[in-house]
Amino acid sequence: MKMKIFFGTDGWRALNGSQINEVSVAVIAQAFSDYLLGKNRTPVVAVGYDSRENSELFANIFAQVLSGNMIKVYLSDRIIPTPVLSYKVLESGCDAGVMITASHNPKEYNGIKFKSEYGGPFSTEETKIVESYLYRSKIKESKKFVTKCDFIYGYIRHTERIINFDKIKESGLCLLIDSMGGSGQRLTEQILKRHGIEAVSIFADPVSDFYGRSPEPIEKNLKPLSESLKKGNYSFGVATDGDADRIGVCLDSGDWLSAQYTILLLVDYLKNVKKVSGGIIKTSSVSDKVRILFENETTPIYEVQVGFKYICDVMIRHDIAFGGEESGGFGYGVHIPERDGIFSSLLLLEMLATSSCKTLSEYFKRKLSTLGQIYYNRMDLVYRYENKNDLLPQLFLNSPRMINGFRVFGIQSFCSSRNIVNGIKFLLGPCRWLLIRSSETEDIIRFYAEGQSEKETEMLLSCGREILGI
Repeated sequence: MKMKIFFGTDGWRALNGSQINEVSVAVIAQAFSDYLLGKNRTPVVAVGYDSRENSELFANIFAQVLSGNMIKVYLSDRIIPTPVLSYKVLESGCDAGVMITASHNPKEYNGIKFKSEYGGPFSTEETKIVESYLYRSKIKESKKFVTKCDFIYGYIRHTERIINFDKIKESGLCLLIDSMGGSGQRLTEQILKRHGIEAVSIFADPVSDFYGRSPEPIEKNLKPLSESLKKGNYSFGVATDGDADRIGVCLDSGDWLSAQYTILLLVDYLKNVKKVSGGIIKTSSVSDKVRILFENETTPIYEVQVGFKYICDVMIRHDIAFGGEESGGFGYGVHIPERDGIFSSLLLLEMLATSSCKTLSEYFKRKLSTLGQIYYNRMDLVYRYENKNDLLPQLFLNSPRMINGFRVFGIQSFCSSRNIVNGIKFLLGPCRWLLIRSSETEDIIRFYAEGQSEKETEMLLSCGREILGI
């Protein structure tokens, strides 16, 4: 019996063993080969993998199926972050890239991400075509066209052309890095130490269980980083997720700095200090303060649905300085159209070094007076019932006119790769909104809200459950 394989917002993620295994990986690799051969007679593909159980095995299988279809393959010779794979695609002029990873998902999962020739995520349309090729052809395998090589060095050299390492060294800052047992390993530390900059890594050795944590760099998972910051003398701390394309930030005090504030600090630095040209992209779950503070004639603000591939779609069509999502995925026009936790760590260090501050808490306190407070929160609800994908389409057809006493003056709807409504945002005023999303990769319904106070935000989240009827 053929297993049903559905691609979500960012590739395919599934349970290791029962769903993603040697057979299903080969099936997807053959479909991917058929897709590429339909576009190009002599394609070249880069393949990388993270620290999860079976990731290296799956990467080898994928590479061998591509090779069996006479496609030239560059296969990473070690565990690497997703953005390193993406840069390799761009650097080597590949037609596509494949990353074996389940990103920030729990250890029980693995997955596959596809990358386009510009070094960013596959579009929804491309992914649909790959899906249409599943089970069409007999699987072919060989090792003839597979070349193992180092993807890391080219990426390091690229960052050295963009980041001002001399300024960071002069500042005497010290960064603490929590790699969470993922593919970030000691890469950020390695890059900094090439320039004589002090850095310390924790949980740097890659392990498949991520040292008992979920490899998502959000506050509840970063207690070890917070405690280490409190005991040491660091400028601030960062954490990267399972494949190091997302970042979480903690102040030197050990306190969490939300992605919402991190986005404001980065955009402020890029636009007002570095004077980087171009627009700003924010996903629908990012604070309206981005628009209020930074939108002008030369800096248009683009709002897209949650998922970095939607940010990428805009990045490749317009002059863009920054694109960010509240989950910690940030991309830069001066870099690649891909979220990158390693590069974001380096840029945050450069930002602090350029100021007269020695700690991020001092810098944040100074900036807060001009950027202002954000009242935002998110709630994730596990929902395993069969009607999960029917809830939001039904709500869209029967939307409320009032929420928590506020008039709904606008509604934005977002659709999944199968053109089903999987996100609804209710606009209630400046910096006041409620967003409900049904995850394509997990049995979770997410509620996001921004308000004028913490109490108001919590009330909006409660209203979200009520109007959805769960």
